[in-house]
Amino acid sequence: MNPLIDLILSRRSIRKFQNKPIDEKYIHWILKAGFAAPSGKNRRTWKFTVATNNEIIQNLAKNIGEVLSRDGYNLYNAPLLIIPSNLKESSWGLEDNTCAMQNMFLAAHSMGIGSVWINQLSQICENPQIRSILDSFEIPSTHTVHGFVALGYPLEEPKCIDRSGPVHFVR
Repeated sequence: MNPLIDLILSRRSIRKFQNKPIDEKYIHWILKAGFAAPSGKNRRTWKFTVATNNEIIQNLAKNIGEVLSRDGYNLYNAPLLIIPSNLKESSWGLEDNTCAMQNMFLAAHSMGIGSVWINQLSQICENPQIRSILDSFEIPSTHTVHGFVALGYPLEEPKCIDRSGPVHFVR
């Protein structure tokens, strides 16, 4: 089969990561793949914020857990987060960031790095407790976070599951 199709079909969400940092050269390529994504009218109104410090990542996790009343929330102990943000007024911010994240997921997978979409910030971005953390990350107050990427080396091999669905051809 085509290597790209194989990559797409074999990628799975990883929720258990090794406690091992990701080399910066891989982070560079993952970000480059994100920036190569399409965006509405090619406006590219996104910003990508990278967190590699475990203390900072776990502080974010703790605060998300507090706001959402989820004890022990830990962002799957991912050693790396990439947080795409986009202008609140962008008509295509969600879609643009989603395309960028998908490119990042596939790029990471091609390098043996696991990933999972985290969507908890989409509804709580403007909570003062969370906004103060986003401010400390230099995510502009004019931006929102629709979802973000947690990355790390998989702790175990993910299960293969059937991912087919209904298709209807109209001819």
